[in-house]
Amino acid sequence: MQFKTIQDTDVAEIGLGTYKLYGKECKNTVMKALDIGYRLIDTAQMYKNETEIGDAIRTSHVDREDIFLTTKVWHTNLEHDDLLQTVEESLEQLQTPFVDLLLIHWPNKQYSLEKTMEAMLVLRDQGKALNIGVSNFPLGLVKEVTEELRIPIFCNQVEFHPFIDQLDLLEYSYEQEFLVTAYSPLAQGKVYENELLLSIGEEHNKTAGQVALRWLIEQENVVAIPKASNEQHLRENIEIFDFELSDEEFNAIDELEKGVRLVNPSFAPDWSM
Repeated sequence: MQFKTIQDTDVAEIGLGTYKLYGKECKNTVMKALDIGYRLIDTAQMYKNETEIGDAIRTSHVDREDIFLTTKVWHTNLEHDDLLQTVEESLEQLQTPFVDLLLIHWPNKQYSLEKTMEAMLVLRDQGKALNIGVSNFPLGLVKEVTEELRIPIFCNQVEFHPFIDQLDLLEYSYEQEFLVTAYSPLAQGKVYENELLLSIGEEHNKTAGQVALRWLIEQENVVAIPKASNEQHLRENIEIFDFELSDEEFNAIDELEKGVRLVNPSFAPDWSM
């Protein structure tokens, strides 16, 4: 495994996304991932699997301090006191005194962003969230946090794959030194249908998915959290450190049409902000 260093903290370049992993399957998948070598595990209150992930971490052979654990606060729990209470519940379910990264899962205009971030800072000051950040925040909202509220963030977790443009956010992450975590990095399987990614994969004896993940982590400040539920895919997703994309290959992926947004619920923000 290779790591990105952000704000003096090392984060594995490939982690495990756990959305729609439940019950025994979730616990067994997380344990297998840790056994294989994963050290970044991502969950959320909304995923309803924090208990299983806590069980997996406690029964694995990997020390808690060696695991970078992320959870996210659901967008209806962003009132100051609700956030504090629900994070306590998350920590109890995860069976850990702290998470390495706590994120606001989605912005919600019904709540004061300033008050929400104040609660996040309380948890950071208490050592219950070693780092804080946001998820699904368009660039304008990120700037509201970092420039208007003057609260530095560690991460913005966003949909990021070869078919969506996150260049403006990336450039801002370099300026502000925060992590960009790519969820749905395989575009929910669409990468396996793309002729360019398939052909580049053939050149390296890799799959189109491995090419897409490699393209992501070759970018500064970017890590990716593909979901996998079987050992073959778990291994495939981290077997990307034995090859590199040429400049021509990287640029060709950059030139792919970037208009595909796959995650866009009714409560999503205005992405053009």
